[in-house]
Amino acid sequence: MSKELIIVLLISPLVGFLINGLFGKWLKGNEKLSGGIGALAVLVSLICSIIAFVSVDRGNTLEGEAGIVYSWISDYVSIGFHVDALTTVMLLVITGVGFLIHVYSIGYMHGDEGYTRYFAYLNLFVFAMLILVLGNNYLMMFVGWEGVGLCSYLLIGFWYEKQSATDAGKKAFIVNRIGDFGFLLGMFTLFAAFGTLDFGPIFENAQADNFEKIFGVSTLAVATLLLFVGAIGKSAQIPLYVWLPDAMEGPTPVSALIHAATMVTAGVYMIARSAVLYNLAHTGHIVAWIGVLTAFFAATIAIKQNDIKRILAYSTVSQLGYMFVGVGVGAYASGIFHLVTHAFFKGLMFLTAGSVMHAMANELDMRKMGGLRNKMPITHITFLVGALAIAGAPFLSGFWSKDEILHSAWGSSSEIWGGQVIYIIGLITAFLTAFYMFRLIFVTFYGKSRVEPEVESHLHESPAVMWVPLALLAIPSAIIGLLLGVGGHDSWFHHFTEKVAGFKVEHGDALGSAIPFMIISSIVGILGIVFAWRRYKDRVPSAEPTNALQKLVANKYYIDEIYNTFIVQPIKNASHFLLWKLFDSGIIDGIVNGVAALVRFIGSLLRRLQTGLVQVYIVSMVIGIVLFLAYYLFFAN
Repeated sequence: MSKELIIVLLISPLVGFLINGLFGKWLKGNEKLSGGIGALAVLVSLICSIIAFVSVDRGNTLEGEAGIVYSWISDYVSIGFHVDALTTVMLLVITGVGFLIHVYSIGYMHGDEGYTRYFAYLNLFVFAMLILVLGNNYLMMFVGWEGVGLCSYLLIGFWYEKQSATDAGKKAFIVNRIGDFGFLLGMFTLFAAFGTLDFGPIFENAQADNFEKIFGVSTLAVATLLLFVGAIGKSAQIPLYVWLPDAMEGPTPVSALIHAATMVTAGVYMIARSAVLYNLAHTGHIVAWIGVLTAFFAATIAIKQNDIKRILAYSTVSQLGYMFVGVGVGAYASGIFHLVTHAFFKGLMFLTAGSVMHAMANELDMRKMGGLRNKMPITHITFLVGALAIAGAPFLSGFWSKDEILHSAWGSSSEIWGGQVIYIIGLITAFLTAFYMFRLIFVTFYGKSRVEPEVESHLHESPAVMWVPLALLAIPSAIIGLLLGVGGHDSWFHHFTEKVAGFKVEHGDALGSAIPFMIISSIVGILGIVFAWRRYKDRVPSAEPTNALQKLVANKYYIDEIYNTFIVQPIKNASHFLLWKLFDSGIIDGIVNGVAALVRFIGSLLRRLQTGLVQVYIVSMVIGIVLFLAYYLFFAN
């Protein structure tokens, strides 16, 4: 594999961004050209990713010295590429799903005033995400990490005329800064311990016999937990998950690409890339527990939401929790496998939600829908495929990946405290997932139509440029588990990724047969679907909660209100007093105003000398001459 191939893969979206960004004024009148440039840029990266994937599958990786382009910061940090099985899996997800979403966006964003700006931002995001996964060190990863955060902010607040959109963008940016601060501290800790941020030397030296004697395991524990704080922010886990549901204010394709398939999985990727460190530090149990609690917590919120995009947003938070359970219990390949399957079926469901919005004049409340399956058959079928996949229906993609994670959690009981409890919570969450997804299906697509007559008269299936990507995403959502996951922990996907540093630590034969776990998971998923059917086949969710528990869940446990009361407002009030009254008004404005007052005072004194009378000027000159002569005669040496 050549570095030139990777450079083309990386630079192509950047070229698309520059063309749409610099020449958007001239491209504004030609949507097809602007959208085509954006999609073509990602298509080139997709082709390069496929070539890289085939090369890695044949044993040709790009690691260590071979991947270095040049030294960045003296001899401590380089700019280079690290391309192995994990990298190519991420590349295929980013560029494959990304390309289909770019094509979908050509139709979805038709007529928008910011059309070229949208594709410029989308290409810039893909470029930043590629830097994140291709970098050979933590600093390059952090550059991409911040880049995707910036693009997320720009795309969430894309419709900046809406106050809710700008507020959501700021919320996402600020919450992510909290996590990023932890990431920075983790990097500083690693640099202090190893004198470099490159993956190769860090992983090699961490496994050296004398490392523990010099630094102790606690050094790695601190570093990995600080890095995990960054993952909590980026991948929306407890307690920093609150930005992701509000991020639905952005265009729906943005939700599909950034907030379902790629950016939010960056934290999972980072932990998988750092598997060597987490194995040595024994901090995976903390990752697993945060993951499973987030999965359950977000699933309970989703069951009482009525906004179709927010249901999918909380579902994303929940599924990310499953991924963290996977990497937390040491089943890194299983966690990444679920990342892959989730990218397809969740990307599909967000795009089908966008198709519904496109037909429903941007309506999001499913209580105002119903009976859409007859008007939108392709959208209905593709959404159903995605819902079955996430619910763990037998032999669809989510069935294989989610079951692997639950199976691994059960088998990790000897290494991870409470592994069996994690399994039980994960199983309950699987039931809730099936329930709330099919609650959405039945209320939106079945039953009697509750659509406003004016909107119903215009109901129609989305154009081909939108439904073709749905159909293409539905195929892997259905069968990618069969292609990659048959055999469980002995599958092709596991063998492909086992050479990634730190991955080969799964529990192997200790896990026992997977068949009983597959049967239990299937039964639980089917029960969730049946329960949703019995409750919502002919019933619309009530407008108001009927009891205190329902009210608590419907209002998302008032977490946002608690944060606002105990964190946001006190900080704002303190900032208002300290930074505005004391610092801004007292010190900054005081200095500026004081300088102006001093100049004004000196000017008022000097002004008195400028009388306009010749006699005064002559007297002043005479006095000056006398003083000068006196100084020269009596004081000068």
